[in-house]
Amino acid sequence: MTLAAPDARLIGGRALRSPLLVLGVLAAALVITVAAAASVGAAGIPLSRLPAALGLAPGDASTARDQLVLWSIRLPRIALAIMIGALLAAGGTVMQGLFRNPLADPALAGIAPGAGFASAFAIVVGDRMLASSRTVIPFELLPVAAIAGALTATVILYRLATRHGRTSIATLLLAGIAIGALANAGIGFLVFLADDRQLRDITFWLLGSLGGATWSKVAAIAPFVALMLAGLPFIARGLDLIVLGEAEAFHMGIAVERLKRIAIVLVAAATGAAVSVAGVIGFVGIVVPHLLRLVIGPGHRLLLPAAVCLGATLLLLADTFARIAASPAELPIGIVTAAIGAPFFLSLLLRQRALVGG
Repeated sequence: MTLAAPDARLIGGRALRSPLLVLGVLAAALVITVAAAASVGAAGIPLSRLPAALGLAPGDASTARDQLVLWSIRLPRIALAIMIGALLAAGGTVMQGLFRNPLADPALAGIAPGAGFASAFAIVVGDRMLASSRTVIPFELLPVAAIAGALTATVILYRLATRHGRTSIATLLLAGIAIGALANAGIGFLVFLADDRQLRDITFWLLGSLGGATWSKVAAIAPFVALMLAGLPFIARGLDLIVLGEAEAFHMGIAVERLKRIAIVLVAAATGAAVSVAGVIGFVGIVVPHLLRLVIGPGHRLLLPAAVCLGATLLLLADTFARIAASPAELPIGIVTAAIGAPFFLSLLLRQRALVGG
């Protein structure tokens, strides 16, 4: 199954004339979700007290407590959820456009497990190498390791699944499963070698969680978010035209090989940065582009920024649910996204089977 060629964007059978309207609605939904996420939790902050906690209004006796909860715990987590959701959704959208296949996704294709393996390797091996000097492994090493693992997995997947300018869905899915299985086998071996402290850290990557959110982690992945946002406008037109085929895109003035390199680097950076701070969170990259294509069509000039907004909103909603569903404990966010995304993925497969008459 390949992506449809770019055409008019439709809503209810009518052409969507204002991209700003779509982005405005998505931005408003994100703002509402941020307000809700900031107010709910084990230590609730009513909406009426949020302005005072943010320093925008006079406070009262509860303001100091609200500010401590908001600025030390909740806002870093909200910021991290927004950034990771944007990275995963944008990475999935770019990957689907590059492979011309709506079933491409960093988690399903083995890219996220590759990043997770590299992170686990850095935790176990790096920690043991630094043990003699009693030095703690620097957090900045994890994004670098995760991006290297994601980039390696992406390049391998692209070379296996693409031949003569065409991507085979069967090869894509099977190669992704194989890459993911190899990465998970490597993670299992590292789990076998790890001590108790390292084992807790690796388990964090496997389940996915935003529970350890801090401003330092937000700052660590902020450059990757900036890289993604800066790169998307330069590849949007190319992704639209490459749907027609690599030869056709080349004749229309697209530097296809450069587009591939930029897209692969962006997907690897987005997936690696997300995995390095939150672990493996699946299905965001496949659900968000599909939901948006049903509403605004396949044009990447609108699809990519819309995916950034919707991905941020959905992951923040999932994290908020994970915080309150089993309060005062919390569910790993990877469980929540898998519970939502797996049925959606199965529905896509069933729909494809119906279309081909299988």
